[in-house]
Amino acid sequence: QVQVVESGGGLVQPGGSLRLSCAASGSIFSVDAMGWYRQAPGKQRESVAVITSAGNTNYAESVKGRFTISRDNAKNTVYLQMNSLKPEDTAVYRCNAVVRRTAWGGQRDYWGQGTQVTVSS
Repeated sequence: QVQVVESGGGLVQPGGSLRLSCAASGSIFSVDAMGWYRQAPGKQRESVAVITSAGNTNYAESVKGRFTISRDNAKNTVYLQMNSLKPEDTAVYRCNAVVRRTAWGGQRDYWGQGTQVTVSS
């Protein structure tokens, strides 16, 4: 089994900052890409930021310059530092981990339950 657990959401005022964390644990051989996705009410899920095991990153245009994704490969953990938050960043943020459970097995996506981020005055 593989578990993906997020933490760090909450309520913050516009212009404020939050840091999200996500850890993958369990029967893991390697974790390839890890990423953050979000879904606001009435909207489709969108990719926020993704980072590969080599440290290559990709960001949504709407968060470039404000959000930073990083990871600790030894801990299978990914972080999302969110600065200059805007009301439109309000959403449920979910973590995704692309996991290989054995050396000979294929990759599979695992998702966390999600954490609410609300940006409001």
